[in-house]
Amino acid sequence: MKKYYIAFAMAGLLGMGACKKNYDYDFSTSDGVVKYAINWQAAADSSTDFLVKNYWNSAAGYFYKDNSGDNTFNYWPQAHALDVMLDADVRNGTKKYGAEYDQWFTGVPAKNGGSFLNHFYDDMEWNALALLRAFDVTGDTKFKDAAATVWTDIKGGWNTVQDGGIAWNKSETGYKNTPANAPACILAARLYTRFNNADDLNWAKNIYGWLKGHLYDEGSGFVYDGMNKNGDGAVDMNAFTYNQGIFIGSALELYGITKDPAYLNDAIKTADNTLNSASLTTSDRLLKDEGQGDGGLFKGIFIRYFTQLLLNKDLPDDTRKRYLSFLKLNAETLWYQGTNKTLGLFGSYWKTPPGTTADLTTEESGCMLIEAAGLLNKNKQL
Repeated sequence: MKKYYIAFAMAGLLGMGACKKNYDYDFSTSDGVVKYAINWQAAADSSTDFLVKNYWNSAAGYFYKDNSGDNTFNYWPQAHALDVMLDADVRNGTKKYGAEYDQWFTGVPAKNGGSFLNHFYDDMEWNALALLRAFDVTGDTKFKDAAATVWTDIKGGWNTVQDGGIAWNKSETGYKNTPANAPACILAARLYTRFNNADDLNWAKNIYGWLKGHLYDEGSGFVYDGMNKNGDGAVDMNAFTYNQGIFIGSALELYGITKDPAYLNDAIKTADNTLNSASLTTSDRLLKDEGQGDGGLFKGIFIRYFTQLLLNKDLPDDTRKRYLSFLKLNAETLWYQGTNKTLGLFGSYWKTPPGTTADLTTEESGCMLIEAAGLLNKNKQL
């Protein structure tokens, strides 16, 4: 057997029977599901190793579209693949993927027309966020400088149509959406936290204020997708887990800076709505299947920011317990049922295993969930 298969198998088998598990939800026994104690550290390590093994093109420095030889370059998933490698190194206190970081830094702009700048503001925001995290881990200023260059370009997307907000892309300047504004808020807040430029904090607050005022439902906490797509000011009612997660992330960043409880309350309201919404979760308490392609990434992004909320020390204990139960159920379901452990692939619905092929985006979401479980386990919460 290959070492990757062994690692994936051992992630499930290590510690089996070593302790009594207290499961919050019962899995059906009629479909042959077998429960065992999961070694979340080993599971996370093997998941990220498989991501690199199956999708990484070391010669060109970018991640393939899928694991079956489709070498199509898609810009925004590159950021999330870098983020997963960073997750593993931060969790383990290592720089295991240092060579890949450097190759990625050269390869991604080479495939993107010679720079990290792009037509879509949301895509640039994700890559700037990943670049900033790479700077945090490596201390290499090339990552910080690249993030700053992208941030300068992103700020040019703000205009007065619909009273403000950053446009989704450079050819539809009147169309404003959550994907273009929430990650920009997170980026601005993180830049302020690291470099103490007051202008960045002003940007973060202004973007958040616009987002909450235009695409957030005060009653439920639901975050809408966008507005003015057709020039009529109408709000898009699409229910995507992605939008809920990045709004939570925005609120958390500003809460961390200001300690204004309104931001934390916003994050909690949106998280609660997500966990209880029939349009975002299924009857078996799992995040809904949003397919492959772009949608394949949505659940993973929600999990990233939901996990940060769960880890926030100011979250009420009863709320933390509910959130941990939800994440635990999703992670265990994916590991027990939605994973092809031979190939190291995750399904787009976390209760259904994939075949022999999975898009990079879908794989990234699965990796983000398993890395989140590993992080929570390291923090002795799982």
